Amino acid sequence: MSNDKIIISPSILSADFTELGRDVRAVEDAGADWIHVDVMDGHFVPNISIGVPVVKSLKKTAKVPLDVHLMIENPEKYIGAFAKAGADIITFHYEAAKDNVDGIIDLIRSFDLKVGISIKPKTNQDVLIPYLNKVNMVLVMTVEPGFGGQEFMGYCAQKIPYIRAKAPESLIVQVDGGINDKTAKICKGLGANSLVAGSYIYGSDDIKSAIESLR
Repeated sequence: MSNDKIIISPSILSADFTELGRDVRAVEDAGADWIHVDVMDGHFVPNISIGVPVVKSLKKTAKVPLDVHLMIENPEKYIGAFAKAGADIITFHYEAAKDNVDGIIDLIRSFDLKVGISIKPKTNQDVLIPYLNKVNMVLVMTVEPGFGGQEFMGYCAQKIPYIRAKAPESLIVQVDGGINDKTAKICKGLGANSLVAGSYIYGSDDIKSAIESLR
């Protein structure tokens, strides 16, 4: 995938959960490329969000790929369930994989899905180097994962050019956390080509304009 195509993946963490189908259609109609699904277990991150049944329901209505971000311990236990529920991309955390990063990558691939690997703000980007040729996407967190609406951590974005320089050209570098029209410009300038935004998109009076401003 060329770096001039910016993939916008709105996070449904900021959607109205009583009207999830409506809110997914709204961002699709406004030009979203993917739907970002934040899965939290209350252990790996200090919050609990949605799980397999919601992904299964979303799959019935979503027209674009489901970009599922597992912020959970022992991700290998749940990958099969999320794959069967309809995930198109599964991103797991390096910190949750312990010594089983290659095994988890292979497991996701066995379901013929795209593979993403993510790191928290305090994790050094060097840990990703052995895996850059084995995954489709690296997700750089620019907030501490767990809650929406946090402020962008600029120092985390400095990991992007380092990863980009060592990765194959086809690697998608996604950024999640505090993304708005200003921080999107910073991340794109550093080499990111996928942006996750929740409150900026769903809190906007004009969702289409918000998505276009991120591009």
